[in-house]
Amino acid sequence: MNILMVGDVFGAPGRRCLKSLLPGLRQRLSLDLVVVNGENASGGLGLSSRVAEELFSYGAGVLTTGNHVWRQRDLVPMLESEPRLLRPANYPQDAPGRGWTLAETKSGRRVGVINLEGRVFMNPLDDPFRVADEILAGPLRKVKIILVDMHCEATSEKQAMGRYLDGRVSAVLGTHTHVPTADERILAGGTAFQTDVGLTGPVDSVIGMDPKTATHRLRTFRPLPFKVAAGPVAINATLVRVDPETGKATEIERVYEALT
Repeated sequence: MNILMVGDVFGAPGRRCLKSLLPGLRQRLSLDLVVVNGENASGGLGLSSRVAEELFSYGAGVLTTGNHVWRQRDLVPMLESEPRLLRPANYPQDAPGRGWTLAETKSGRRVGVINLEGRVFMNPLDDPFRVADEILAGPLRKVKIILVDMHCEATSEKQAMGRYLDGRVSAVLGTHTHVPTADERILAGGTAFQTDVGLTGPVDSVIGMDPKTATHRLRTFRPLPFKVAAGPVAINATLVRVDPETGKATEIERVYEALT
């Protein structure tokens, strides 16, 4: 089974990139499921319901998010009604939406997807390790193929989650920092891991933003609004091949493709 995790889709350039490149990747890689992190797909900050529907129409089977999930208020009703749209599972129970889902491929295979958010340098949320344990022991206890989107700032926290869940899930893939890491591997217990999948969107940017604006903010500390970068775009994603009988990963591969 082939699962593709697409790194954070950033603004209109990222959406254009996904629309253009995903059909070819789906065919070339024989994809069974595509999971897309879309938390910054609306103007580089947040996700609207309209844009979420747009991403689904491009071939996303599941949409994950992160700490910017609440930026677009119109997404809240969709979080409640659309099981393919996730917010981090370790938000308080009263928060709208859900943090895990069960997707089904065309071949009838079930794939669990869990969205978690880290706490180091981020929001003081519930313990993502404990919440992962609860989901794996509860609603996904009989599911063999499970992918975890670990959305957080600290590389150490992402790596700790990978080690913690090794052998219990098929893959732990990091998002949020928008820079792909070269540490993709299969851990001892059969879990595919990568610290960060990267960014889908502007190449000549500072994590998706216009370099001049980002640099000016850093040099002056003036609260200028960020501006989505223009220019060439590319998709950063990670392919995980999984043995459907065991749920163990057999291969992990970084995927980079520029839109020409």
